[in-house]
This record gives sequence, C-alpha cells and structure tokens, in this order.
Amino acid sequence: MPSVTVDNLSKTFKVPVREEGFLNSLHSLFRREYRQVEAVRSVTFDLERGEVVGFLGPNGAGKTTTLKMLSGLLYPTAGHAHVIGFDPSRRDPEFLTQVALIMGNRNSLQWDLPVADSLDVRKAIYRIPTADYRHRRERFTELLDVGDLLTKPVRNLSLGERMKVEILAALLPAPSVLFLDEPTLGLDLAMQRRIREFVAEYAAEEGASILLTSHYMADVTALCERVIVIHRGSLLFDGDLAELSRRFGAEKTITVTVGGDLPEMSAYGTVRETSPGEAVLSVPRSEVASTAARLLADLDVLDLAIEEPPIEDVIEQTFAAGDAAASRQEES
Repeated sequence: MPSVTVDNLSKTFKVPVREEGFLNSLHSLFRREYRQVEAVRSVTFDLERGEVVGFLGPNGAGKTTTLKMLSGLLYPTAGHAHVIGFDPSRRDPEFLTQVALIMGNRNSLQWDLPVADSLDVRKAIYRIPTADYRHRRERFTELLDVGDLLTKPVRNLSLGERMKVEILAALLPAPSVLFLDEPTLGLDLAMQRRIREFVAEYAAEEGASILLTSHYMADVTALCERVIVIHRGSLLFDGDLAELSRRFGAEKTITVTVGGDLPEMSAYGTVRETSPGEAVLSVPRSEVASTAARLLADLDVLDLAIEEPPIEDVIEQTFAAGDAAASRQEES
C-alpha cells in the first residue's frame, strides 16, 4: 500500500483584485472584488514506502501548496489525499507525529532558546519517550555533525546550521513521511552535500517516504530516480529521470576532442562550448549517430563522448513544453 495517495487534488484561492489609482483603492474599501486562482489542478500520484521522489516545477507551479495540503496545513478545494492511511486535513495526533514538513525558508524552533532547549520542547509536544528521544537526538546529532550547536541560541546560527538543526528537530518523532521544500536553499556546496547524504541515509535506514522540492538539480539527481513535474498547477510528468530526458530533451550532447586546432564546428551541431582542441555540441537525437560518424570521418578525433543533456536543460525544456500546452488550451 502506498504511503501517500493523491487523487485529483485541487486547491483554489480567492484573492482580491487590486487596481492602480487612489479612487480604485478607495472603492475597494467598500466593494471588494475577487478572482479565483487555481493553484493546484486535479493532481494525482502515489508515493511508495521508502521512495524518494523529486517534485519539480517553476516558482508558482503549486509545489508548496501541494505539500501544505499533504501535511494538513491547507484544506483542498477538491479531490482527496491519504498519507499513511490518514486524511491530512483532519490532523490526527498520530498523523502529526508520523509526517514532517521541512521548509528551507521557514523556522520552527524557538528563536531565542538554545537548540537543546528547543529540542526538549519538541520532545514534550510530541510526547516522545525519554529513551527514544535520547537515542534519536544522539544519533541525528552525530549524523548531522551539530554537537557544537546545541548550546547556541537559534538566532546565532548561520542559515546552513539552522537548516541542519531544523531537520534534527523534525526527525525526533521518527516520521515515516517527509515533505522537504527546498531543504538546501541558500546553502554552500559542502552543506548541500551533507544534507543530501543525511536524507539518503535516513530514507534507507528508516524506510521513510520522501517528497522533495528543489531548484538545485544536484539534489534531485543524487536522491531521486523518479520525478514528478508540476506546471501551472497541473501534473506534466511522472516517471524516472531517464524517461524525462528522452521525452523532453530533444537533443544530446557530443563532446569531441581532436588533435591540433579545432575547425569550424557549427556544421556538426549547435556549439555550446569550445576550448583548445575540444568542442561541446548539441545535436538532435535523431542525428546523433550520423553526426558522430561525420566527426570521426572528417577530423582527427582523439576522444568522443555522447551524453544526455544536462538535467537543468531538460527541466527548462519541460517547462517550455508546459507553457506551450497551456497556451494552446487558452486559445482553443
């Protein structure tokens, strides 16, 4: 049975219409007009136990709104969701101990308290048995390397340090489902890597299901085999990364190294990069074999590598396809 089941989940917000000008502002005080904004439209997917899935989309696509509905912070306008057998909107106490939402741009710990005191508060709120609390706190403190931070007030921590102790606090009840919203936002490369390693280790050891949003594709490629792409509130893709590249990555990358000087390479494809003796080309998938054969025949090739396009390019092309599909729907 899936840990998370989402069936035609939708969320519509009523937002006030604001027009420019003093008279319009004055008018809105007495007669406010509203418009309906569909943040999430009939989204359906499942998340299996122990699965780590990337949840991708541009800003405003509906990712955070979906995570808030799945964690019980927002009530859906339509559709249903079940997380480990619970309806999130009911916010049952057992559900709240088994599900954690961690947001990279939000703080849940007490700002002026030392970290250790904030963790003790979390223990009391979730009624964690003392033995379990001590074991998990010691274990996660070691894995996240935050032992020297426990005596510091949260307000004195850097962004990366704060993110690590937020993760530690969220995992004290040992949740079986994690919703991670930009957990590496604003962190340096070393800190991003440490967070990724910890998330992978927690998922493997605890069998936790994790839904991850991130604009850093290194997070996604390191942790996720499957990705869900949402665009303008609608599900655009659900499958593995390789299939995403095949479907939306119209080109492949050919890196060729030659003896001597590079000739004019634009005849072989779109030139992305050049350096002495080396060129990186983008070539339509249907022309990769013939282009490689031409390069080998025409040039003194020392090395030739054919690769899928960078995942960032594939995601950009996926969003562009979503924009095109939305425009066609609006015109029809």
